[in-house]
Amino acid sequence: MTIGTTSTGLGAPATDLGFLLHKNPARPQSLEVAGGTAHVFYPEATEERCTIAVLLEVDPIALVRSGKGRPAVGFTLGQYVNDRPYAASSLLAVAVGKLFRTAMIGRCDARPELTARPITLDIRVPALPCRGGAAMAERLFGPLGWSVDARPVPLDPEIPSWGDSRYVDLRLHGELRLADALHHLYVLLPVLDDAKHYWVGSDEVDKLVRAGDGWLGTHPDRELISNRYLAHRKRLTDSALEALDRLIEVDGEEVESAQDEPFAEVGDDSPAGPAQGEGGAKAVDASSPEPAAEVEKPVSLAVQRRTAVVELLRELGARRVADLGCGEGVLVAQLLKDSSFSEVVATDVSARALTYAERRLHVDEMSDRKRERLRLFQSSVTYADARLTGLDAAVLMEVIEHVDPPRLPALAYAVFGSARPGNVVVTTPNSEHNVRFETLPAGAFRHPDHRFEWTRAEFREWADSVCRSYGYEVSFRPVGPDDPEVGPPTQLALFRRTGSELKEAI
Repeated sequence: MTIGTTSTGLGAPATDLGFLLHKNPARPQSLEVAGGTAHVFYPEATEERCTIAVLLEVDPIALVRSGKGRPAVGFTLGQYVNDRPYAASSLLAVAVGKLFRTAMIGRCDARPELTARPITLDIRVPALPCRGGAAMAERLFGPLGWSVDARPVPLDPEIPSWGDSRYVDLRLHGELRLADALHHLYVLLPVLDDAKHYWVGSDEVDKLVRAGDGWLGTHPDRELISNRYLAHRKRLTDSALEALDRLIEVDGEEVESAQDEPFAEVGDDSPAGPAQGEGGAKAVDASSPEPAAEVEKPVSLAVQRRTAVVELLRELGARRVADLGCGEGVLVAQLLKDSSFSEVVATDVSARALTYAERRLHVDEMSDRKRERLRLFQSSVTYADARLTGLDAAVLMEVIEHVDPPRLPALAYAVFGSARPGNVVVTTPNSEHNVRFETLPAGAFRHPDHRFEWTRAEFREWADSVCRSYGYEVSFRPVGPDDPEVGPPTQLALFRRTGSELKEAI
């Protein structure tokens, strides 16, 4: 594989590509990887044009001895005689991850200004197995901003009648951040090959989510990509898709708050800036003679939502509560501050999100008493989990809209049929209110990772069906200003298990 750029495409001497990749053009390097050796060198390195090459030298026998070269079904010799030494595959993706690890995280101490800036790149992979042919390469790389030229490789150039092989000569041209380009290659090379040389387990879900952060969640073929990357293991694919739904800058709340612009906090990065919204205070006017301290700051919708949920849990007298799909743990932190909640359970499908939650909550520095009140573990809202039984209340705050509609019955069973807490609090956007957001295009969702956004009637219909199926009763409350025409920006439903002995909610 080669990666090249020019001085005009880099906005600097082309050899600065070596700084970005942390590889010196004057010194070839080699690195031992699973089943072989990866070599890095520069076929050309001038101020005008610079190209780096990765040559992966695969040893089939070493690959088998490592336990990672699995034989094809019915063909034992296939573990030794195959295309791995000659064609790009997951082996090359692993080599890219090891060779360019620092570049992939976007770090360059010598030229830090280059890491955040798109540069012109030309990438070539001359022998790439491509299940689905050239059209599949275009389908996967095209939406990411690449100009794709995938040329089928003939079975034999001397005998055209034999037709094309399953390999393509892939050439990509585009203007992207180098770190993003490397992540695209890391994920999509094995996806196009549709085969992995090693066992795929649950840790591969986290690898996919990390490498796909910022692009895979909104890719039109994210399900196909996830399914192939995870070796067609449905449970892993479902977990990855849910993690991508929930992982919006690790916790989607920041992004969504910016879209809820009538309630954005003064000084935030909303597209329209601090706005005058229904129920919100006026934005600070720099020309106003009033001291800034006398201007009331509006409260963001995210804060209003968390406040409404916590106050409702207090009204219910709930002691053991769970935040399902906790993300970065913002709500969990607020619950732990109130000693009336004797046990706080925090779950998320994404292990990465839970890691960030631990950091936000400073779990390592917690007092023993507070740490005893917290249970933090990985779990999916669409799979029954015995650890979630016996709770006074469970919260699904801005979660259901990130779940594919066909998976909602599984969510309903897992929460209301299996866990069966005394109370369930669900919040979700009210799509009718979207017309009040001036910068939100007509018909668009508040965030691209939302799978749907319900009207008030649609939310009530879903809630009533849950109650009929699982023995709950439901009431509704507005969160944010209740517009007389389109309703509140967030709709909240309180489900109470029929016959519950918990205190009645107001």
